[in-house]
Amino acid sequence: MKNGNPYSLTLRYLIASALCLSVWTGAQAQPFPSKPVKLVVTYPPGGSSDLMARIMGQKLSEAWGQPVIIESKPGAAGSIGMEYAARQAPDGYTFVVGNLGPASVNPLISKVPYSMDKDFIAVSLTAVGPNVLVVPAASPFKSLGDLLAAARAKPEAINFGTSGPGSMAHLAGEMIMRQAKVKMTQIPYKGGGLAVTDLIAGQINMMVSDALPVAQHIKTGRLRALAVTSATRMSMLPDVPTFAEAGLDGLVANNWWGVFLPAKTPKAVVDSYLVGIKKVMADPDLKERFAGLGVDAMASSQEEFVAFLAAEHARYSKLVTDNNIKAE
Repeated sequence: MKNGNPYSLTLRYLIASALCLSVWTGAQAQPFPSKPVKLVVTYPPGGSSDLMARIMGQKLSEAWGQPVIIESKPGAAGSIGMEYAARQAPDGYTFVVGNLGPASVNPLISKVPYSMDKDFIAVSLTAVGPNVLVVPAASPFKSLGDLLAAARAKPEAINFGTSGPGSMAHLAGEMIMRQAKVKMTQIPYKGGGLAVTDLIAGQINMMVSDALPVAQHIKTGRLRALAVTSATRMSMLPDVPTFAEAGLDGLVANNWWGVFLPAKTPKAVVDSYLVGIKKVMADPDLKERFAGLGVDAMASSQEEFVAFLAAEHARYSKLVTDNNIKAE
């Protein structure tokens, strides 16, 4: 036949199809990640969440052989970043470091535009750290007892800075008021760093903060630490008493951070994250750098993280309900 053997044409078609299938299958089997990955941070640059994310991102980049690019999406006590992360493609190329505020508390006190159960996969807990109650260096309060006595004498006259309703700083303030039976006034900020700046300037009376933004100011005498929220004293602030030691029993309130992926991310990709996180969070250099930020680095299984989140939800749901805490 002048137009060629039809069987030859069929054979060529089959060969071409097989080659295309081979290329497609190879592309599908590409190991994760095969391109840069975005890490969403829900708080402004320079804070604890941002610095931890950059350290972890650097280590994951080395482990994966692909760049991990930090994408800052601050605002609304972390809710803006969580919403953004929830709307990204569920392919593993965007993940978010969430913490107590936007992941556990914000959904309890306001109508957030995401569901932690429906829009995210909880992958692993990555860090836990206590907080520090601080006052300006010029403050008349030399101890927790002094502060509480003033709050009792003039209800709502003492104010405290927070990084927004539902933040750890806000919740710790509520816990102090509840347990000490005093009334104080919350002053919300867009980020903890902004609140610390005003605290140093004497614009606000006190703040319960992550250790990182305040530790150096405590050492240089610009701020005075009155108590820490951990069950035992912090190694980086060994002279600062716990709340129990300072006279307020039972107040233990740690912040935490963990990795979340958009819902419907394939299990194979989630498993790749678990392997990567377990490796980098055990890195001695990362552990040392996290300790310098006042937090303990760790990794967990998904089951452990889910159980932890359920316990946190139950704890803060009761606090929110009992104290009628709402977003402002």
